[in-house]
Amino acid sequence: MNLLLPPEWMISPGLTAYEAALADMEARAAAIHAGEAGERIWFLEHPPLYTAGTSADPAELLSPRFPVYDAGRGGRYTYHGPGQRVGYVQLDLTRRGRDVRAYVSALEGWVIDALAQLGVDARRAEGRIGIWTDTPDGREAKIGAIGVRVKRWVTMHGFSLNVAPDLSHFGGIVPCGIAEFPVTSLAALGRTDSFAEVDAALADTLPAFLDKLSPKD
Repeated sequence: MNLLLPPEWMISPGLTAYEAALADMEARAAAIHAGEAGERIWFLEHPPLYTAGTSADPAELLSPRFPVYDAGRGGRYTYHGPGQRVGYVQLDLTRRGRDVRAYVSALEGWVIDALAQLGVDARRAEGRIGIWTDTPDGREAKIGAIGVRVKRWVTMHGFSLNVAPDLSHFGGIVPCGIAEFPVTSLAALGRTDSFAEVDAALADTLPAFLDKLSPKD
């Protein structure tokens, strides 16, 4: 059996510059691929910014009020900023199964399970990547985004979960290319969950996520 140690669990305080985080991820991915470092799950917050995925349409950048970065991940435009929990997940799919679709599905499931533990009913939506829930007025809204890159079978980027960001900041883009649905947050749903509580829910549901990506012989 190809045993793996649990991923390193890392939480950065304050706001982490996007370029620094991207360089750190690249370096860690290379080290994981070379067998010089273990897997890692890294939680942080960014200052307000927009990122462009490999499928980003310039027409969907409506108002570049914040810096815009090429992320290198899949997907279109997204927003990161204070009040949003960003999770960068770096796993070795060579050892966990070279199935990117299964990985993305498991990642979505992890965030959904964590939200369920917090008492929030979230779900996948057919044909739309991300994490979805219903607002108090009954509208379907996006509460979490998924954006991944796989480089030499090591995963990069991951998810963002809206805890209590300024939702007006999403107005500068068409989030993930989906104009017909709004974005929401735990705070907008009337919840007061802290980052510590969100992180604890993610920690509690981590084993089930990893079990879906169990080491392959």
